[in-house]
Amino acid sequence: MAARLSGGENRLVSLPLSRIRVIMKSSPEVSSINQDALFLTAKATELFVQYLAAYSYKHGKGKEKNALTYSDLSHTAEECETFQFLADILPKKILASKYLKMLEKEKQDGNVREDDEEDEEEADEHEAVEDVGS
Repeated sequence: MAARLSGGENRLVSLPLSRIRVIMKSSPEVSSINQDALFLTAKATELFVQYLAAYSYKHGKGKEKNALTYSDLSHTAEECETFQFLADILPKKILASKYLKMLEKEKQDGNVREDDEEDEEEADEHEAVEDVGS
């Protein structure tokens, strides 16, 4: 896909400029988008994705299979400081059974905390009653 710049040059970008324009316009601070800014954003995004993919491939396990895997990307997001801002977007995959166990454990921990808080409230009430009785 060729993008036409105001300078009259044709340059290639792989990402659809119309989609990038929609994403940019979704920000309330953006009212209009210059063609040059649109092109540069598209090109910068392409270069970033290429760098992420190359880094993940080079440092991942998919290299053994000559393939880039999701786990390579999520590992990069978790381990590399440069890409840690992507950790929420590229979380490590876990089995549903492990997730359900984690939820159950959190629920149990939450119940234990609630029970502890109730015990503390009861202890406070007992102390207040003892103070009144003295």
